[in-house]
Amino acid sequence: MTDGRIRRATPADVPEIVTMVRDLAEYERAAHEVVATEEQFHDALFGPDPKVFAHVIEHESGEGNLGGFAIWFLNFSTWLGRHGLYLEDLYVRPALRGSGYGKALLATLAQECVEHGYGRLEWWVLDWNEPALGFYRNLGALPMDDWTVHRVTGEDLHQLANEGGPWPTQ
Repeated sequence: MTDGRIRRATPADVPEIVTMVRDLAEYERAAHEVVATEEQFHDALFGPDPKVFAHVIEHESGEGNLGGFAIWFLNFSTWLGRHGLYLEDLYVRPALRGSGYGKALLATLAQECVEHGYGRLEWWVLDWNEPALGFYRNLGALPMDDWTVHRVTGEDLHQLANEGGPWPTQ
């Protein structure tokens, strides 16, 4: 990893980040699910009160000026009583895989955790993505096999929101 560096994303990085998000979604067999725009990413990362953050690999990759990214946000552990860092996506362009950039991105996020007193760093991995699973195991990451991810989205999300019941909410 001598030809590049890890740094916080800037607004100028947004177009390449969105391109790489689409590349990641294609790899994960879900390109049809990507509807996010550059404007949405810009607002989320650099708006007046950002709730999501990104680090990038600054590296001439042959496909652009960036070699990859990590997009993350804070979560909270009621058991630890502290925030944690949730890695939404980690992506390294195929030509740069195996060069240490993935580990460098994760080490940078681990440093964020240590510096800010966050209790953990966590993420999801697709069950079939054996290269990623092996990479994470080698770093000491443990799968949480006793937990099942649940998600409500789209029309079901709207229906659930409309079933708020008679309880006052504010």
